Order: sequence, then structure tokens, then C-alpha cells
Amino acid sequence: MPKKAPPLNAERYPARLTRPLVDELVLNALSEDLGLAGDITSQATLPPTASARALMVSRENGIIAGLDLAEAAFRLVGPGLTFRPLVGDGDAVKAGSEVAHISGNARLLMAGERVALNFLNHMSGIASHTRRFVDAVAGTGAQICDTRKTTPGLRAVEKYAVRCGGGTNHRYGLDDAILIKDNHIAVAGGVGAAVRAALNFAGPMVAIEVEVDTLEQLEEALEAGANAVLLDNMGVQTLRKAVALNRGRAKLEASGGVDLEHVGAIGATGVDYISTSKITMASVPLDIGVDIKVSV
Repeated sequence: MPKKAPPLNAERYPARLTRPLVDELVLNALSEDLGLAGDITSQATLPPTASARALMVSRENGIIAGLDLAEAAFRLVGPGLTFRPLVGDGDAVKAGSEVAHISGNARLLMAGERVALNFLNHMSGIASHTRRFVDAVAGTGAQICDTRKTTPGLRAVEKYAVRCGGGTNHRYGLDDAILIKDNHIAVAGGVGAAVRAALNFAGPMVAIEVEVDTLEQLEEALEAGANAVLLDNMGVQTLRKAVALNRGRAKLEASGGVDLEHVGAIGATGVDYISTSKITMASVPLDIGVDIKVSV
């Protein structure tokens, strides 16, 4: 049976986004879109008491993420709308699937539509792309991880979308885990010196991960007591040698140059984690639209 590595930071970070965070992000987005005067197109063309019913429909296959933010957009734009999701975050949908129903005041529906879709399209695109990577390493025991390469201000929702796609979150910021990179090593005077300094600083409760480029550096990191080692831009053959050299002493993370074409082979080497920025930075938004079906 393939080994299964535990999720990074699984105990610290909840599965769901908190409502205060969701509401803050959505209110900022609504303020950006509505400006000082609100939706003047709807004000000019729709009676203030007009009601409408709409369907939110996925126009392609994918994984849904971001329903809480879509709901918040229609809730916070003003009283008078009902949002009813028909699927859940993490669910797979096919082209033509209904995602949610929205009903109520027509002006408010129009005013909240774009913000709701912007979050839902973007997050579902990340979840869908993450699932492709997860499927590509199925059976290997390796877990797909994100990175800190995220859209400024949207890290929490993008990392949540990764989880919806079956991926695993790496550290959220510089303050929640120690990851010693090549520039730290250069200044500290070597891999071993950097790891030992970090262990002295952090104490026994904080995991120490260090980036290495060679098998020699890997051995140095292991001898110094690193809990995890990031194997940077190593080919498949070198990764296999790294796994054999490690002998289970530390968790191994492959990173650099990861794409869908090669990720399965990387997973088959026996590494515990594969991190890639492509799941957050190279995903294409999932095409989901809002279609007015009935006016009442």
C-alpha cells in the first residue's frame, strides 16, 4: 500500500473560511464595483419593486469552490434576495449543471451578480486545476500542495479553493512555519548551520523545513535534524535517489518545474509532497454564469 503523508498544517487551519473574513472580502469587492452611486444601469432601467429569479449555471465541467462568497455577495448587497445553493464546495459539476438559484429584488440581483461570479469563477478555477494535479498523482501517496504564490489579499480564499480541489495547504505566511531557502543558506553559512540555528531558535514544537539542490545538501540537512526537506528542481532519477537516501528520516517535498505532464512521475518517486504555484497562479476561471429565467 502506498504511504499517505499527513496534510501540512491540517490541525491549525479549519476546512471552512470564517464568516467575518468572507464578509470583509465581499464588502470590499461590492464597494469597488458599486462605487458612490451604485448600479446606475439597473436604477435607470428596472422599477425599484421589480423581482426576478435566476439560475447560476456551470457552462463547463469542473469543481465548485466559493459558494459562501457568492452567497455573501447577494446577502450584503442589500435585503431582499434569497440564495439557494444546489451543490457544495468541492463538488464536481458537469457543463449545464445548476449551481444555485437566486430570487428577489431585480436591482439587487444585478448589483451583486458580478462580485458573486468573480469569486466563484476564480475559486472554482483553482479547485478544478488542483483536482487535475491530484488525479495525476492518485495512487502514489504524494499530496499536491500550494505555495505562497497567491493573489495579494486573496491568499485565504485561494488556499481554501485548493482544499476544495483535494490539495493540501503549505504554510500561509512567513510567520507560521520555518522554511529555509537558498538565500537564507547563503547568508547563514551552509545548510547544516542554517538548520541548527533554526532549531535553536524555534524549539521542539516547530517543524523545520530546508530547501536543498543536491543530494549532498540533503544528507547535510538530515544530519542537522531537519524535519522536512524541499528538493528543489531535481529530476525524477535524482528524486528517487533522495527518497532512498532519506530512509524515512524526514518528510520530502518536491518542488520546481512541476506540471501536469510530469507530476505523476514525480509522485511515483516516493516523495511525500509535491508543491506547485501553478494551481493558484496558472488556473483558468471556471465558466459559471447567471441567467435570468423568470420575472415575477
